[in-house]
Amino acid sequence: MLGLVNVLGRVMLCTIFLMSAVGNKIPKFSGVVKYMESAGVPAPQIMLVGAIVFLIAGSLSVILGYKARIGASLLLVFLILATYYFHDFWNIEDVQQKQTQMIAFMKNLSMMGAMLMIIANGTGAISLDKKSLAVQPEASKTESA
Repeated sequence: MLGLVNVLGRVMLCTIFLMSAVGNKIPKFSGVVKYMESAGVPAPQIMLVGAIVFLIAGSLSVILGYKARIGASLLLVFLILATYYFHDFWNIEDVQQKQTQMIAFMKNLSMMGAMLMIIANGTGAISLDKKSLAVQPEASKTESA
């Protein structure tokens, strides 16, 4: 049961990243570039392509549990940069807008914590990494025979 809870948690955690890439950033590429440019992101077209790659690769990696520590690291880098550029509540004067950006900042901070937990602990029993680890001892027995 714990393994299924881990899988469900990984899917729920990464849905936001995967949908952000395929539902927003890819189909609205030029608009997102303009938005990034207005936020002061350097080389916004290149950074957006990188963000899309990090979001898709990182999400699928964590969901499937394949090289999930690397995938979580990609998502962590994305979160750090997105949080810095787009949720800088400390620079906002308007009280309502400041509160909105602080909430988004805290949401991203919590997801950064989740990525650090995956980096530290892996993904649990039901994952492609665990499956490949379970297969390796059998393969090495066959090779040594």
